[in-house]
This record gives sequence, structure tokens and C-alpha cells, in this order.
Amino acid sequence: MDKGLFITLEGPDGSGKSTQIEYLREYFHGKGIETVLTREPGGTEIGEKLRDIILDKGNCEMCDMTEALLYAASRAQHVNQLIKPALEAGKVVVCDRFIDSSIAYQGYGRKLGDAVRVINELAVDGCMPDLTFLMEISPEIGKSRIKSESQDRLEQEKIEFHNRVYAGYREIARFYPARFAEIDAARDKLSIKKDILGRIEKILNDRGF
Repeated sequence: MDKGLFITLEGPDGSGKSTQIEYLREYFHGKGIETVLTREPGGTEIGEKLRDIILDKGNCEMCDMTEALLYAASRAQHVNQLIKPALEAGKVVVCDRFIDSSIAYQGYGRKLGDAVRVINELAVDGCMPDLTFLMEISPEIGKSRIKSESQDRLEQEKIEFHNRVYAGYREIARFYPARFAEIDAARDKLSIKKDILGRIEKILNDRGF
């Protein structure tokens, strides 16, 4: 093994990513594999400040391109400060959302199109996930899992926006079938965990962990 392993979890709001990331924390700890668990937007001090701006419900006047650029700025800092150094040190990095979220939410959801991909290719500087789990669940079910009072600026968007995001995710997965593992996230959490760990065990063996 000469490099780390980069795993991302993607999907609509309320798809259960956070629960599965906690399972992954336990799994890698049990294996004695040094792991960095992180999230986007955020992951660094600068990134977390940008996260607060992006998701603040009070920032309703934020234009779509500003939103896209703030996500990309947070990601550029995240990759440079945390993700790349961890991978170069041979660690496993598990990230709650990454570039595919921007393409789905801003490219498809906000209808900004290919500009989002171009911006984020600069931000990631060639650092792409080895494996991405797409947590597939209907936006209606996902939104129903989040209490209305706790919804952030994007979570409280209309269902039409979330439907575009979900359609975008599924199209992205079709573009990159070798990287994506599509997971039925409407099932019970232990069944989902079993599927995810099955894929992870295979890639760990293939990569010599």
C-alpha cells in the first residue's frame, strides 16, 4: 500500500449518511486502520466558517453562483489542508459529501450546469474519491426524516429542487459506474451497513490494507 483510500458518501438530505459514517468509524477502529472522518462543507476551520454562511437560513438573498463558489472554496481548503495530506500519509479518509454534491445541488438543483464541474475541478486539484456510496432514497422520504425546525437553508428548499438534485445524483452515478456504489437507503440501517461494509472489505483487500 503506497497511498490512502478516499471514500465518500452522497445522497439526498435525510438519506442516513451520518448513521452509516458512524458505523464506518467503528469498523475501521476495529480493524486498527487510521481513519479521518470529515464532512463538506467544512472539515477545516475555514471550511466550517464557510459552512455557517452557506447553510444559514438568514442568508436567503444568496445568489446561486455565490453558493456554488462558496462550496468550491470550502472544498479547495479541505483538499489542500486535510484530505490530500491524510491520503499521502496512507490513511483512509471518509467524507460526508464531496464534489458530487456540488454537481447535484448546484449543477442540477440550481440549474447552473457544467460551470459547477469546471469550478470544482479546480478546487479538488485531481483529488477524487476511490469509492462513492450513493444513498438512494426519494426526496419526499428524506425530507420527512428531518424536523422542519432543524432544516438548514438548502434542506428547506421546495421538493421540486430536491427532485432535481436526486435526478442529478442518479445521472452522475451512471457517468461513473466504476466509482459509484448505489445503495437502497430506504431499508433498515443494518441492511444498509452490511452492503456498504461488503464493498469496503473488497476494496481494502484489493488495495492491501
